[in-house]
Amino acid sequence: MKKSPEEHAARFDEKATEYDESKSDEYRACANLVIEHAAPDAEDVVLDLGTGTGAIALALAPDADRVVGRDISEGMMDEARTKAQEDGLENVEFDRGTFREPEYDGPVDAETSETSRAHTRSPRVDVVTSNFAMHHLSDEEKREAIDVIAALEPDRFVLGDVMFFGEPDPEEPFYSPEVDDPATVGTLADAFTSAGFSLTAVERVHDQVGVLVAERGPATDGELETDG
Repeated sequence: MKKSPEEHAARFDEKATEYDESKSDEYRACANLVIEHAAPDAEDVVLDLGTGTGAIALALAPDADRVVGRDISEGMMDEARTKAQEDGLENVEFDRGTFREPEYDGPVDAETSETSRAHTRSPRVDVVTSNFAMHHLSDEEKREAIDVIAALEPDRFVLGDVMFFGEPDPEEPFYSPEVDDPATVGTLADAFTSAGFSLTAVERVHDQVGVLVAERGPATDGELETDG
C-alpha cells in the first residue's frame, strides 16, 4: 500500500461530498457490471468492501436480505448512510472495516438459543462485492485480502477495479502511481484460484478497468465468460 490507511481515509473524507459527481463513464459502467453480476437472492447477505458512498451496497439492498458495507472513510460512509435513509433502506448498514480486516461477524442465527446466542455468531456471507477500492493494496496485500474473503466462504465475489489488461500506462486517467497500485488481470486471477475460487466471468471496460467474477467450486468447461 503506497499510503497508510489513515492517509487514504483522510483523502476520501475530503472528497466525500463531491465523490459521486466526479466519477467517469467507465467507473459507472464498472459499477453497473458489479451490480449485474452480484445479483443477490432475497435471502442473501452481501458484504460490500470499500463501499465508499454506497453505490453498490444501496443498489443491491432492495434485492438482498441484508447488505453490510465496510470502508475506512467515515466521510464516505456518512454519505452512504444519508442516501440509505433518504431511500428508506433499513436492511443496509455501514461501519469501519478493511479488506484484510472486514470486521464482520455475521448475523446471529434465529434458531440460536439465548444461552449460546452471546457466544455463537454465524459469519454468513453469500456475495462479496467491491468496486474501485482494492487497487490501493499491493499485490501481496491483495492476495491476503482475497484469502480473508475466501475464509468467509461466499458463493460469489464480484470485483470491479482498476486492473491491467495490457501494459500499465500511468498517463491514463485510471492510474495514479502516487496513490494507486493496480494488479494485472493475470495476478488477480492467480490470487483467486489460489484461494479456491474459479473465475466465471471477465468483463473488460477499458484497458485499465474491468470486472472479475469469482465463484467457489470448480468451473466447468465453457463456464468462463470473457468480454473483450
